[in-house]
Amino acid sequence: MNNSKVFLVGAGPGSLDLLTLKAYQLLKTADVIVYDRLVSNEIMDEINPNAHLHYVGKQESEHTIPQDEINKLLVHYAHKYKKIVRLKGGDPFVFGRGGEEIVELVKNNIAFEVVPGISSSVSALTYAGIPITHRGVSNNFLVMTGHTCNTDGLDLVPWSNLQSVGTIVILMGVRNKSFIAQKLIEGGKPSKTPVAFIERATRHDQKVITSTLFEVANKEIFVESPAVFVVGETVQFHHQWNWFLKEESLEGLGVSVGI
Repeated sequence: MNNSKVFLVGAGPGSLDLLTLKAYQLLKTADVIVYDRLVSNEIMDEINPNAHLHYVGKQESEHTIPQDEINKLLVHYAHKYKKIVRLKGGDPFVFGRGGEEIVELVKNNIAFEVVPGISSSVSALTYAGIPITHRGVSNNFLVMTGHTCNTDGLDLVPWSNLQSVGTIVILMGVRNKSFIAQKLIEGGKPSKTPVAFIERATRHDQKVITSTLFEVANKEIFVESPAVFVVGETVQFHHQWNWFLKEESLEGLGVSVGI
């Protein structure tokens, strides 16, 4: 094992002040930074100006660099540099494929460390005034990916099992939002269940779009990615608390567009 080390770092939901102190220190001292599309510009502005940057961003409908190549890229840089940061939006282990990258690093005897990040699966709701749990309304929650089909086009989600889930948070679900809403209804969720889409969560231009499962399944609703898709009765608190968010002058946070 050489003296290099790869740090899998969670960049959080986007706002610079939600970056962990350890992540910030690593960005200031890294030799190489391999980063994703979801890492915000304000965080990228804080990195070591002498670091070598390599963009490996992916979009919902287009993976420009296959995951296997990213895995090999980390090994490649570990043989050339001492401190490599693999910078990911959110947390490395919340649909971030951090585990796959670690498997490759271990196979090549390369030291690594995981630095957790605040996941948008919870923080997006917080900044939108939507509690992920609330006594008497939701006593459990589920986080899932919006990539609901495998390569053969077969549906992999047991939708009927989700009807008892209090709050459902779907990451990367914008592209398949109508399909997901229809499947949730077919699985037993009431069609009037409140829904929210939180665009650019925690950032100065965050926007919240509210609707219902029925409307998402049957109407054309424009949502810009990246956005967190939330389903559940706790969405109602966004409207009840929105005035307070604005009164607290959170610079645009809490802006709501009702459908």
